[in-house]
Amino acid sequence: MGAPAQPAPRGFAMPRPGEREPAVEPEDAEPVPLPADATVDLSSQQQAVRISALLNRLDEDFVGLAPVKDRVREIAALLLVDRLRQGYGLASSRPSLHMCFTGSPGTGKTTLAARVGALLRELGYLRTGQLVSVTRDDLVGQYVGHTAPKTKEVLKRAMGGVLFIDEAYYLYRPENERDYGQEAIEILLQFMEAHREDLVVILAGYASRMDVFFRSNPGMASRIAHHIDFPDFALDELLRIAEVMLEREQYRMDDGAREAFAEYVALRMGQPRFANARSIRNAIDRLRLRQARRLVAAGGVLARGDLMRISAADVRASRVFRGGLAPDRARPAE
Repeated sequence: MGAPAQPAPRGFAMPRPGEREPAVEPEDAEPVPLPADATVDLSSQQQAVRISALLNRLDEDFVGLAPVKDRVREIAALLLVDRLRQGYGLASSRPSLHMCFTGSPGTGKTTLAARVGALLRELGYLRTGQLVSVTRDDLVGQYVGHTAPKTKEVLKRAMGGVLFIDEAYYLYRPENERDYGQEAIEILLQFMEAHREDLVVILAGYASRMDVFFRSNPGMASRIAHHIDFPDFALDELLRIAEVMLEREQYRMDDGAREAFAEYVALRMGQPRFANARSIRNAIDRLRLRQARRLVAAGGVLARGDLMRISAADVRASRVFRGGLAPDRARPAE
C-alpha cells in the first residue's frame, strides 16, 4: 500500500469544482464614501476621543502658554475635520504642516515639537511621529561634498516624523562666502516639498533672527504654514513649573523655602541669560546639591521627610542673593 494521502497545507486548500474564490479588494482600493445623509458623532469617534486626550495632556503637562495651546488645538481641529471630509468623499487636500516656533530659550519649543509629532501620527498625517532634533552642526559640513550626505542622513532619520532645527538662522551665513549652509537649506527645501506627506519640518529660534532668515530665504518662508510664538513665562508660572519639577522628583519646599525661591526667581529673571524653564531646571539641580551637602555635613539620623525637604537655607545659599554672577554663567556648584 502506498503512503496515506497528506492533507493539503492550511491556507492553500484548492476550491471544489464549481466554487468561486471570494473576491479580494486591492490594498490600495479607495474607501467607499459615507452616504450624504450619514452623520458622525465626534464624542464616540475613536480618533477624535484619542486626539482630545492628547490635547488634554498638553493642558496638564504645560504650564501657561495659552496662545500656543490654542494654536495647536486649531491645527488639530483642522486636520480632524479634513479627515472627516475625506470620509464623505468631499474635496480634501493635505495641508502644509511645516512650522516655525519662535521664542526665548526654555519656553517649551522642543517639548511641544515632540507632542506635535504624536498628534500628527494619531491623525494619520505621519507614519511614526518621532522627533529628530538638530542644529546647524548636524547638517552643515566642513568641506566640499560633506554637507549633502550629512543633511540627507538627518532627513532619512526624520522621515515619517518631525525634524526640529533649533536656531535655524545659523544655517545662513552670507558674510562667509565659503560657508556650506546654503547647500543644506537647498536640500531641505527639496525634501520639504517632495516629501511633504512624510515629513514635518519645524524651524525654531528667536523671532527677530528668524524674520531675517526668512527675508533672506523666501523659498523657505513660503513653505512654512504655521508660525507659533512662545511667550516668556510669568513669575507665577515659573513657580508652578518649579513645583511640578520638584513633585516629579519627590522633593518639596517648606514654607520658608517657597518664599525664598520666589525671591530668587524674581531676581534671576532680571539677570542676563535667563532661560525660563531651563533656568528653573538648573536652579533645582543646584538646590539638590546644596540640600545633599547640608544633610551630609550635619550627619546623624535621617528620615524620609529629611531627604525630601528643601529648606530656606538651601535656597538662600545661592549667590544670586549676594548680587553675584547669574547662575547660568557661573560654576555649576554656585
